[in-house]
Amino acid sequence: MHFFSFLRALSSMLSLLLVLVQILKAQTLNPNQALLAFGDSILDTGNNNMLPTVLKANFPPYGRDFIGQKATGRFGNGKIISDLIASGLGIKELLPAYLDPELNSQDLLTGVSFASGGTGYDNLTAQMDHLLSMWDQLELFKEYIEKLKEVAGDEKARSIVSDSLYIVSAGNNDLLRTYFDSTPIRRIEYDIPSYIHLLVQSASSFIQELHQLGAQRIAVLGVFPLACLPAQRTLRGGLKRDCDKELFAASVNFNIQLSSKLKSVSAQLQDSKIVYIDVHSNVLDIITHPQNYGFQEVKVACCGTGLVEVAILCNELSPTCSNPSNYFFWDAIHPTERACEIIAPWILQSWIPFLN
Repeated sequence: MHFFSFLRALSSMLSLLLVLVQILKAQTLNPNQALLAFGDSILDTGNNNMLPTVLKANFPPYGRDFIGQKATGRFGNGKIISDLIASGLGIKELLPAYLDPELNSQDLLTGVSFASGGTGYDNLTAQMDHLLSMWDQLELFKEYIEKLKEVAGDEKARSIVSDSLYIVSAGNNDLLRTYFDSTPIRRIEYDIPSYIHLLVQSASSFIQELHQLGAQRIAVLGVFPLACLPAQRTLRGGLKRDCDKELFAASVNFNIQLSSKLKSVSAQLQDSKIVYIDVHSNVLDIITHPQNYGFQEVKVACCGTGLVEVAILCNELSPTCSNPSNYFFWDAIHPTERACEIIAPWILQSWIPFLN
């Protein structure tokens, strides 16, 4: 093993160990605890497989490093953040997709993902590609609660819903696709500040409705440094493929306003613990100083040319890099399993102090 590979592995192990120590110290786990995920591809473990959308990842080379080299619909080469959060909390190794036809009743007791890759807080974001909107996901959650009652009984179902941990990731596709890239409709209707306000209000409404359905401990991820994704460097970064300043500023401003709004909502819902998780700063630090984290490439992805390939463009005809662990990005938008293994402990370290 090379020295830097050893340091990288040691760093990862120490991060996970620290998280586990924090979990044991906080005594967060109990028999009724599950993990329930909502939002976009950062947390989607395969729901899009069952939707009439082109935004899928249930074909090679996706899943290249997953158990059995199976393409499950996760947007990556292996496990994604929702899986690693579930295992990091000691709940289970993998977080199944709620729409998975192979989902069994016991899976309901420990949690599922309702997330849909490509969706966002803006309903138009989901409508463009026939995805589950955030509100569709809430309807599935209501269905989940009824199924849970059938499996566990009313009293235990209520305990599971109230004791569970909820994680939400959205906003990335609203800014990337709906406002900056795919359609000019929102740019005609809104300037950037007013569109961010629309998204933050929608996020607030979603969290409050989730709370009304029984959720009490909710972690909400901010958006990633979207301007520095390989696809955005290619499309908006000019010849040097820099991080686009306008999109970068929009991402930062969205996160600032989302964080502020969530503090307000949390203060109103005094029986809840709603936590904003800053992934932007941590991921940006990796992109800015990749050598500190053992990455050799952060501007180009592992799949295909690494410049634009994502979803159907990253397919079985696409060549892939020999060692994805050297890359932060698997496709031109999504992180590798190795990157997720760094991000997930950060999320847990930010979240755990607020869980009790």
